[in-house]
Amino acid sequence: MHILDIVQNSISGEASLIEIIINENLLKNILEIKIQDNGKGMDHEMLKQVEDPYTTTRTTRKVGMGIPLLKHSAEQSNGYLKVNSELGVGTLVQAAFKHDHIDRPPLGDIAGTIVLLVAANPEIDFKYIHSFNDKKYEFNTQEVKEILGDIKISDPKIRGFLKEMITENLNDIYFL
Repeated sequence: MHILDIVQNSISGEASLIEIIINENLLKNILEIKIQDNGKGMDHEMLKQVEDPYTTTRTTRKVGMGIPLLKHSAEQSNGYLKVNSELGVGTLVQAAFKHDHIDRPPLGDIAGTIVLLVAANPEIDFKYIHSFNDKKYEFNTQEVKEILGDIKISDPKIRGFLKEMITENLNDIYFL
């Protein structure tokens, strides 16, 4: 859910490219999640207040919980949250967790999350990079769209194929 929340911020920030980078290193006992976009970014004042749940650009409600909840989860598992942003350039949200900490939230269905984001936002390009110790998997919608040609990336058959492909590749880096 944290990834969905932060990516929604990137979408609201009019990003055309969103990178989701997950690094799991058991030797260093760290899980790191980075979400980087090329959206409109935040000015210095907004960046100073971004961790306050009562600071939001939404007009539908007066609270923004994505970043504060991610910070809480990271700190609860002996980690940290960093947010860097530059107006007109984009934003980087980086959260780190102690990998084996009992309070670290699970990644859950990361393949399903990526496919949901891609299918719901076909006009946005996504890069998903997942490292586990010394193994790495990369998924890039620009490459997939090029291969698909006229077939829409949001087509239900394509969504099923993408989820299966991502799941298999993640299994390869975890179990090989």
